Amino acid sequence: MSLLLLKLILTPSLIGAASLAGRKWGDAISGWLVALPLTTGPIVFLLALTHGTSFAAETAAGILAGGFSLAAFVLVYGRLAARLTWLPTLACASLGFGLITLIQENVRFPLVPLWAGVVAAFLLVMQLLPRGLASTSTSETLPGPWDIPLRMILATGFVLLITGAAPALGPHLAGLLSPFPLFTATLAAFAQHLHGPAAAIKVLHGLLMGLFSYASFMFTLSLLLEPAGIAPAFAAAIAVTATFQAAALWLLKRGMS
Repeated sequence: MSLLLLKLILTPSLIGAASLAGRKWGDAISGWLVALPLTTGPIVFLLALTHGTSFAAETAAGILAGGFSLAAFVLVYGRLAARLTWLPTLACASLGFGLITLIQENVRFPLVPLWAGVVAAFLLVMQLLPRGLASTSTSETLPGPWDIPLRMILATGFVLLITGAAPALGPHLAGLLSPFPLFTATLAAFAQHLHGPAAAIKVLHGLLMGLFSYASFMFTLSLLLEPAGIAPAFAAAIAVTATFQAAALWLLKRGMS
């Protein structure tokens, strides 16, 4: 199978399955699902195949560092959602992501402190998200049948863009840009527009619960890709992710009960 065909099959399949599950089980579960490395994982895998494990491992470390940018996005969106409509809220959150990414462009952290710092950032933002907002609803209809195919197209295009531009960007910058929360932005904006800021906060909370597995997935890949090879590194990363995601899902369900 050619790499292009793999890109065109792998990413839309993952995104489509996660989107259907999230639509069935609600805002918080949607956020938890999009925290999975459904675009960043394929990006690292494809870069390992095309540019080698060293390049891919450095990209994974960059993606892990991008967790700081993700934390900034979530914090800004969460703090502004109750004050602004979805469009300026999304614009400000995206600017926050871009600013932290720009700051990190020429910065490298040792791997273990980097993972610990990203996890600490997620925990801090979780504490800073607004609580007790009242849910609202509008007469708007939910997204139609075009919604999930559009997400699949956007995800595939993003993977093609990052993997194609990675040699020019370099592994670190490609990694930093890869975690841009394309699907979180879509879910949060729709939730805020249709049901108010409380629904958007549920998406963000679910995302944060799942981001611990994202950080651990990238940490494992960055640590193991070079010494162990592609298949063992991804097998270990997937096992770690499954463990963290199961714990996060249990906590989410407990909080919703």
